[in-house]
Amino acid sequence: MRSFDKILVLSPHADDGEVGAGATIARFIEEDKEVHYVAFSSCELSVPNGFPKDILKKECKKATKMLGIFQENLYMLNYEVRKFPTFRQEILEDIVQLNKKIRPDLILTPSSNDTHQDHQTIFKETLRTFKKTSSIWGYEHPWNNFTFTTDVFVKLEEKHIQKKINALKQYKSQEFRTYFDERYIKSLGFTRGTQVNFNYAECFELLRMLVK
Repeated sequence: MRSFDKILVLSPHADDGEVGAGATIARFIEEDKEVHYVAFSSCELSVPNGFPKDILKKECKKATKMLGIFQENLYMLNYEVRKFPTFRQEILEDIVQLNKKIRPDLILTPSSNDTHQDHQTIFKETLRTFKKTSSIWGYEHPWNNFTFTTDVFVKLEEKHIQKKINALKQYKSQEFRTYFDERYIKSLGFTRGTQVNFNYAECFELLRMLVK
């Protein structure tokens, strides 16, 4: 963890980054790392009835602030949900510009085996952009993964898991999703920790490791 000073979290939709790596983000920030977060879509076409169309944008701002991410390090783009493959080149160009601006040491991105088309697009463009410049870890979304390689385990304390839970509670519009359930979040963190004798952990697929 000491090798990484600048971390860039690539979240296809508002909330994906917190779901996959929220507790790790909390630990990075606790250790005074510079964390940047990009949400490529606020999923306006998927917002549940009864909520304003821009609700996920507002909730993402609250959630990332809860984790400790500075608002000037939050980037919110407006790609249409489920249509990312159509805009692959535009997304690549956005990511390339972010690389030039931030020069991150570590990228957190969806894993290689994530079946969601938007997540796959972000994964592929991540590799194209950062393969020579940054370490890359893929975070897990078990409901989207047929398989997942548990290569990197980040040691966490209960306070980091609780920060993740508190951040996800900001997404009132998404409370119906089972993976927002506090029991799921704690149990997955406990399960990953048990695999390596930590109290809690989040784990990642190792896609690229640059030792500078």
